[in-house]
Amino acid sequence: MSYSDLFELNPNLVHLNHAGVAPWPRATVKAVTQFAYENASWSTRRYDTWLHEEQELRELGRWLVDAESKDEIAFLKNTSEGISSVAFGLDWQAGDNIVLAQEEFPSNRIPWEAVAERYSAEIRWVDVNATETPEHALLEQVDSRTRVLTTSSVHYASGLKMNLPLLGQALHDTPTLFCVDAIQSLGAHSLSVRESKIDFLAADSHKWMLGPEGIALFWVRPELYERLNLSQYGWHMVARAGQYDEATWEVAPDARRFECGSLNTLGIYALRASLDLLHQVGMIDVEERIADRIQQLDQSLRALDCRILTPSEPDRRAGILTFSPSRQESGKVYEQLMERGILCAARGGGIRFSPHFYTPANALQFALEALQEILDSGP
Repeated sequence: MSYSDLFELNPNLVHLNHAGVAPWPRATVKAVTQFAYENASWSTRRYDTWLHEEQELRELGRWLVDAESKDEIAFLKNTSEGISSVAFGLDWQAGDNIVLAQEEFPSNRIPWEAVAERYSAEIRWVDVNATETPEHALLEQVDSRTRVLTTSSVHYASGLKMNLPLLGQALHDTPTLFCVDAIQSLGAHSLSVRESKIDFLAADSHKWMLGPEGIALFWVRPELYERLNLSQYGWHMVARAGQYDEATWEVAPDARRFECGSLNTLGIYALRASLDLLHQVGMIDVEERIADRIQQLDQSLRALDCRILTPSEPDRRAGILTFSPSRQESGKVYEQLMERGILCAARGGGIRFSPHFYTPANALQFALEALQEILDSGP
């Protein structure tokens, strides 16, 4: 059985938008369906199995980010909530600054803009696409008043993959904290919070992790737990959760402190199944298969006289390839691709393709042949 058989995509669709919203694997659909029927039949009679799924997912999250313990993994609603928890959890002083790229997705831009406005902090914008070494361009803006350097692990429009270990090592012995929006990495290529010396990481599951919207992994370096002021409180984030009649309480010592109330159990079942699939395949195989597909697309798109907007160096690529047709306007080509069932995205002044490890070669060929027909048809 091929990996594509693990999915049940409509045969009239070619899904090249995993950098947007991914389809669920069959196993994930099955897990959600079984949970729904179990809930309908047994209600909370088997609540202990729900808790078991939660712990299994924490362990898979630990594996995916290379954390030391599953107790370091928190589940939030989305990337934006995670980054906002960092941005508004820190103590700010007027004159502090934040370093980030101009090309950031709003999830890793708007929270910092809001912080800057509220606390009179400065944002130092960096054009990472206009420099040979984007990490150095970011680091050049860091000074003694830089509270946070924040970056996407992979930029959503250009597909530029950042060298996180380089940034983390450079910042490790400085007062500047290192925050990563990892939504375009997790599930597409390996990432280690320990090797990269990351301080904060957030990523929703609905892209490369093949999970649902509405559940995100959130990781904070344990030494920094007390540095983040909490703004959400509830029954689940206390040390003795479940002891409802106790008059006094303490904040949980682990990452559960960031989970104020009841978790998204349906999302937990779904994401557990999706990450279990990635774990079975193995991230090395996932990375290699994605790289092969990106290379195939790159060669074919160049043969169609398309301009590749994603950096060409292999270590600067993950799962995104953004291109611009030379013979027609990108927006019109994008619309025609979508009409033909080629799911992609209009990003960064071009068209973004983002295949996953299971995307079959014949699907790529179909998309490329459709593109050639569109380009040959003229404006």
